Amino acid sequence: MSFVGHQPPPIFKRGPAPVARLFAFVAICLALLVADLRFRYLEVMRNALSVVTYPLQMAAATPADFVRNASRYFATLLEVQIENADLRRQQLTSGERLLRFELLEQENAHLRELLGMSRRVEVESIAADILYNAPDPFARKVILDRGAQQGVEPGLAVVDPKGVVGQVTRVHPVQSEVTLLTDRTQSIPVSVVRNGVRGVLFGTGRGRLEMRFVLADADIREGDQLVTSGLDGVFVPGLPVAAVVAVDRETDAFARIEATPLAAVETSVQVLVIGRTAYPPPPPPPAARER
Repeated sequence: MSFVGHQPPPIFKRGPAPVARLFAFVAICLALLVADLRFRYLEVMRNALSVVTYPLQMAAATPADFVRNASRYFATLLEVQIENADLRRQQLTSGERLLRFELLEQENAHLRELLGMSRRVEVESIAADILYNAPDPFARKVILDRGAQQGVEPGLAVVDPKGVVGQVTRVHPVQSEVTLLTDRTQSIPVSVVRNGVRGVLFGTGRGRLEMRFVLADADIREGDQLVTSGLDGVFVPGLPVAAVVAVDRETDAFARIEATPLAAVETSVQVLVIGRTAYPPPPPPPAARER
């Protein structure tokens, strides 16, 4: 038997080169990312996975929640007792203020009737708990335990007892994602309580905020409180947002204004999702009422 020109069978089957396979896989991943960003074809799969993994997330978070709640209970027991004593003292001194506020409210309602102005409808709100931080080291986002089934919608404002925490940016059936106020991609129109100067507040990603598009000669001082202006039609006007901590007027035509959030943006556990402001239909014209 002659073995001239005979090639032994290869022991290991060789495919494309490793570099070629790497470039092929990278191209496929980029194509999937672009297609998902463009057509959102994986949104249904993400919603289904969030529903399926929700019990597992709750089960995994139960021991940590128990330890955290127990430590919080024992750590804040004395603080709650002190606060209760302070509240009792404040209750005795707030009677006169309450009477004055009620009188002002009645006068305001009477003036609105005289001017033919309609009163705003009360905004609905949804209480929610923060489950965990979103798994993105380059963003300031958290996950709430309320979703589309509870009435949460994208764009709604999220607040705590001291002020605005962030905004709902993605909603799943039983969960929702909130972009915090300090995120680099977050912005909110605000105004100064003292004089009404308006601007836009941007997150810096470092726990601070920056108010932009304000002229250098604008009347803004350190300590001024910033509230939502409501010009975007999303945030209810008058919500506390931040306090000015530094004003630099020597940069360019616009002043550089730094602020710190009033709310516990990075440490809040329970928050409130504020619904959109709804207005009643305007009253009919005088001619229609006479008919």
